[in-house]
Amino acid sequence: MSLKVLSAGMAATQRTLPTHAIQTADFSVYSYSNTRRKFIHLKYSFHLKQPFDAVRLLGRHRGELSPSSSAFSLPNDSNGGERCLSNASTDYQMFIPPEDSESCSNSDTEACASLSQSGENLSSNAGYLGDHKPLIDKMKAVHLHVLASEQWNASILKLCHRNYVASATNLIHHLALKYLDIEQLKEDASSIGLWNLETINSCILPSIATSIQLMENNAGNVTQKTLHQQKLAMITMHNTMRKKVVSHRNILLGSLQEEKSTHIMVTVGDEAINSDELITNILKAGASVIRINCAHGNPSVWNEIINKVKRSSQMLEKACRILMDLAGPKLRTSKLKPGRSVIKISPKKNATGNVISPAQVWLSHKGAGGPPSHLSPDAVLFIDNQEFLSELKVGDTLRFHDARGKDRRLKVSRRFHILGGTGYMTECTRTAYIDSETELCVKRKKGKSLTGQVVDIPVKEPYIRLRVGDLLVISQDSSFEEYEPSSTTTGAHLITCSSGLLFDSVKPGEPIAFDDGKIWGVIQGKSTSEIVVSITHAGPKGTKLGSQKSINIPNSNIRFEGFTSKDLMDLEFVAAHADMVGLSFVRDVNDIVVLRQELEQRKLDNLGIVLKIETKSAFENLPMLLLEAMKSPNPLGVMIARGDLAVECGWERLAHIQEEILSICSAAHVPVIWATQVLESLVKSGVPTRAEITDVSIGRRASCIMLNKGKNIVEATTFLDTVLQNSSKKMKAKLKPLMLNNQIL
Repeated sequence: MSLKVLSAGMAATQRTLPTHAIQTADFSVYSYSNTRRKFIHLKYSFHLKQPFDAVRLLGRHRGELSPSSSAFSLPNDSNGGERCLSNASTDYQMFIPPEDSESCSNSDTEACASLSQSGENLSSNAGYLGDHKPLIDKMKAVHLHVLASEQWNASILKLCHRNYVASATNLIHHLALKYLDIEQLKEDASSIGLWNLETINSCILPSIATSIQLMENNAGNVTQKTLHQQKLAMITMHNTMRKKVVSHRNILLGSLQEEKSTHIMVTVGDEAINSDELITNILKAGASVIRINCAHGNPSVWNEIINKVKRSSQMLEKACRILMDLAGPKLRTSKLKPGRSVIKISPKKNATGNVISPAQVWLSHKGAGGPPSHLSPDAVLFIDNQEFLSELKVGDTLRFHDARGKDRRLKVSRRFHILGGTGYMTECTRTAYIDSETELCVKRKKGKSLTGQVVDIPVKEPYIRLRVGDLLVISQDSSFEEYEPSSTTTGAHLITCSSGLLFDSVKPGEPIAFDDGKIWGVIQGKSTSEIVVSITHAGPKGTKLGSQKSINIPNSNIRFEGFTSKDLMDLEFVAAHADMVGLSFVRDVNDIVVLRQELEQRKLDNLGIVLKIETKSAFENLPMLLLEAMKSPNPLGVMIARGDLAVECGWERLAHIQEEILSICSAAHVPVIWATQVLESLVKSGVPTRAEITDVSIGRRASCIMLNKGKNIVEATTFLDTVLQNSSKKMKAKLKPLMLNNQIL
């Protein structure tokens, strides 16, 4: 039997079957046999996961079309199905790979399918397809179902840019499979050595067609050479699609070197400005993409970061791309008034409170830089007086009064010659709080003393600490902007949020989350300008809530404005300086339409687009978001922003959701960025958890893994690069296989 041309037309009798009426669907396939010169009727059933629209198929016989059958399509929803009916009378041609060119020219009839609820059971030729006849029947039904879905969505596919037509078509095929319950079919196909349907995600229709041919040829009189050629053809086909996936990844993120298969992206902020070596060290450690979040900083800060990235990239002769995320319509806490410039120095103590080792404190001139890389002091202090430092000797004791007025001392233990002068390692045996303008004094003989002043102590990040049972008041009053963390007269903590959408949308009794779900509460009451929240979840000792932290209301029907005025202004900078723009908090196709229009106006066909999936609606609309983005030629990618996504959709669903996103993007040949809390413990504390390492292992399925900023970001980048390299084929080949002990043998 050979499969040839299938022509599908949308008939006037199209109908949507109600959900409650659909339990199973009986398929009948009429196949034309060249060997027996007659039709063979094959009958089988599938359970449907979703309601569907019946699509009328027209079977072609000697060049004439006749309405003889119908098949499944994608669900008729408000975003897709109704819109596809505008060209319902148009016929579209779909070519199915034939067994050979000769059979193609001699065939008079093509395969067609019919959807029947009558339960009619026609006779079939049981001997023609051999032992795998039921499996072949089901595979043919799936094949025709996938074809029908492509025809049903032909109007959408026509709008896709030529760069993405093949990928968009395969995405439609993937979605068609998702609407059938084919678990048993996958098990049956895998049991006889066929491609597992989970592994053919990048080229679904050709893989199914080739699998059918292999099964039929195995059942007939076909040489082993022919079967081998068909298997090679399938492998070649998968390699071709794999090259397309790699091509899309390289166009968006850049080419990978040293046999790597996954990019490393690192988020940086203001800390990159204060260090001359941070960006260079991050790139040396293995990063190939730098991310800047436009929700923080300003164009001046971003420009300085980008200049450092470009200089480091050129110096290291290592390509590095830049992603800039638009802030988007995210609800955040307003800025808190900066705290005092103070640093705490604490010696290590045992369980009884006795000091077991003093705190190590580095001293140097403010222009000399920090300590050498092999040192790890507990604190770094810069002194304004170079003469004071040059007079210091090992063994000197520096006296000072800390920020509380307590008498404290530092003892000089070692001296170092550094590039910018001289530095000292000192020891402190008692807890001290040092702020800017603290004076250090060392006495010499004959009453002479030397004095140096501490400068440039960083400002302490302001926060409020929330515990379970606390009350929190969220105010819209703009007069509280950059206020000092405090409590109200009723004892409740106070923060502000400038967005009126928050106060218009929430209702008493609804849950609310802060800082990517670190803190949860329930809304107790609200007014036009205030919301009272009772904290229901926080750390055992309370959890800090600071400036510009996220606010999520997962159960509220809050409607954001999409692109904000800030986003439009920032887009001008992004377009001029970055390689990719991240679209934050995308929710529906309208957000994509606005971005496409803005990019078209600026003629930015080469600027990469990264859709950040961090809301429930974005996840549910992901296929339509991808198809809409594929209308433009811009390189396309997806970021799984797991922080907000987990809060919006529920922690218990996150594993399933990220798997589904990876699967959909694989079918669409779209590179994925694995983001949020990757190696977070390592970045912040210097030690990874076992679960984080496992998370990285899963993240290797993505095209890029993103690390967030932290004090150990260079070490984390090095560690991640090592893990990724150890996962490569080259490194696996170096591992010795596990063997049984000789004594056991």
